[in-house]
Amino acid sequence: MKNLEIFCVTNKTLDFLKNENYKIAWVGQQTAPENYILCNSGDNIFFKEKNYSELTFHYWYWKNRLDPSNKNWIGFCQRRRFWVKKDSEKKNIDQNNLNQHILDYIPDEFSKYNAIICNPIFVNNVKKMKLIKRGMKSIIKDPRIFFDKERQSLLLHFDMHHGHGNIEKAINHLHEKDRSEFYEFLKTSTFYNPHIMFISKPYIANLWFTDLFSWLFKCEESFGFKNLKGYDTQRLYAYLAERYLSFWFKKYSNYIEWPWSFIDLKD
Repeated sequence: MKNLEIFCVTNKTLDFLKNENYKIAWVGQQTAPENYILCNSGDNIFFKEKNYSELTFHYWYWKNRLDPSNKNWIGFCQRRRFWVKKDSEKKNIDQNNLNQHILDYIPDEFSKYNAIICNPIFVNNVKKMKLIKRGMKSIIKDPRIFFDKERQSLLLHFDMHHGHGNIEKAINHLHEKDRSEFYEFLKTSTFYNPHIMFISKPYIANLWFTDLFSWLFKCEESFGFKNLKGYDTQRLYAYLAERYLSFWFKKYSNYIEWPWSFIDLKD
């Protein structure tokens, strides 16, 4: 019995993904292959795709397709990152055998949960040279960062890679119910659940999208689009969402962390 539908968001053709529970969602600027789901109709933010990335589809799905009363599970992944079965976690997975390993069913014993997020990645093993090169402003503020890995937090990581001070500016626009807790989370956590990937009951997804997009749209007042360029900031709104997801699902859902796999595509 089908109880899970996953939307894989991509801007390039995925010929190797073949599973009836997986739908391919298109956010690319080129013409989409036939049968891919487009997100440039109805209520959409397709014109923001360069800065919102896969969130472009997430927003469209929320506004045009999501039914919070549905009892099945829905989820999202990316063209290079996929949910995999528990016993596939340590296996060598590539595009040739992916379909044997992808998660396509939620077991009945998951009834006590209402959300699934990615197994975490750690950010506190920063090379000293990189700290000097990209984190000097933070080191000047707190020299202990250079020697103490426990102080190499998500806040430092974001400052180093996506513009020093940007996430603190963004937090000023966050809902008051989360503002201080999220900031504390960033200052004290050394890992996060990556890739804006989640699986959840539809009512949880609706709550998440409501909080997320209301925040990001307010962040546009500070960052806009014109000056967001390069790896560091072009996808700033997606980077903000990625950190907020780790906090939000742990606060507002009964979640479990789950394996995912990176598929190395030569393109």
